[in-house]
Amino acid sequence: MDTKKDILYKLKQDILLWQGFKHQSSGQADCIGLGEMENLFPGGVFPKRAIHEFINIQPEHLAASYGFIAGLLSLLMENGAACVWVSTSRHLFPASLSLFNVEAERIIFMDVQREKDVLWITEEALKCEGLVAVVSELNDVSLVESRRLQLAVETSGVTGFILRKDGNKKASTVATARWKVSPLPSVNEEGLPGVGFPRWQVELLKIRNGNPGSFILEWAGEKFKEAKKINNHEIWSDLGGRQIG
Repeated sequence: MDTKKDILYKLKQDILLWQGFKHQSSGQADCIGLGEMENLFPGGVFPKRAIHEFINIQPEHLAASYGFIAGLLSLLMENGAACVWVSTSRHLFPASLSLFNVEAERIIFMDVQREKDVLWITEEALKCEGLVAVVSELNDVSLVESRRLQLAVETSGVTGFILRKDGNKKASTVATARWKVSPLPSVNEEGLPGVGFPRWQVELLKIRNGNPGSFILEWAGEKFKEAKKINNHEIWSDLGGRQIG
């Protein structure tokens, strides 16, 4: 007969599974390519069956969130999966997604006039098991509304990205993770003209059953790179752990 401690442990594991955290049985996490940042998540696994909330206070935060989410979509959509992107005032230029190896034709863009239509489409899309992700731009989400979205992803396994465009508003949601992405100046490769790769300060403000943290990440054409400070010297590493600069 299971003890009370065993029952509580199993219940916690079941809850993590429902929230998109896979059980790590082989000693190696099911990593998607975020390097050490993934260690902040329970079991070192990026939660796919979950709602991720992005807080945007300034217009530049929204642009940075666009880029970081595009990088995540590149990793999530590797096997030809599809995505829905819904908004009332989308500023994203679909062709720019090619910079992140995302095929814009595999994203269904829905531009509507009312916030409540965005919310309804988001909930229905999150129920569709044929999608890998849904990106939704909303000014605000209530606690009850966020619960409905979380219930949808727990059933379908779809990953939900909610871009809250008015981050100054205090909101209480059941989002598994809350992010803030800020732009950083790009740096040119030595001897090369033009601008460098997109670079961000990526803050994980909240993660259920995990640890908040902040990282400097850059999209290096096909994957993320991470900056580390060693003796005041910035070392960039690919997210397989190999130093590359």
